[in-house]
Amino acid sequence: MPTPDYITRIRRVYGSGLLLLPGVSAVVLDGVPGAPRILLGHRSDNGHWELPSGIVEPGEQPAASIVREVREGTGVIVAPERLVLLTGAVDVVYPNGDQCQFISMTFRCRYLGGEAHVADEESTEVRWFGLAELPELSARHRRRVECGLAPTGPTVFDV
Repeated sequence: MPTPDYITRIRRVYGSGLLLLPGVSAVVLDGVPGAPRILLGHRSDNGHWELPSGIVEPGEQPAASIVREVREGTGVIVAPERLVLLTGAVDVVYPNGDQCQFISMTFRCRYLGGEAHVADEESTEVRWFGLAELPELSARHRRRVECGLAPTGPTVFDV
């Protein structure tokens, strides 16, 4: 994932120390009654299947951010339905030494339109998966999917 310009500018002044960043991810459901499918991307950097995700940009609302990120990465247009999970992730240290921790907001999103395809360099493949055919997902992404599958209910908070 290319580093957003505003983070590059911060890094020039602040260095590689720990940054707290707002992250968003989407459990995008295609709306097929009784047999919903979930949109996933096969990441080009780590080879894992993951939910569409990204970083909230300055001046941007988190829900608008996930709509933008899903469209930019997959070509799919979505409508956020609700925030399903709010959690702090473990610290990440990148190969260049940059450190960050994401405050991660996971949204359940409804598919509105668009053809799922690789729309940027972050993925090598983008496709819909039925619940019974989900590929191996990290524990973090499995938890996001579980929270996103509930049609109603409170947002899950880690304490």
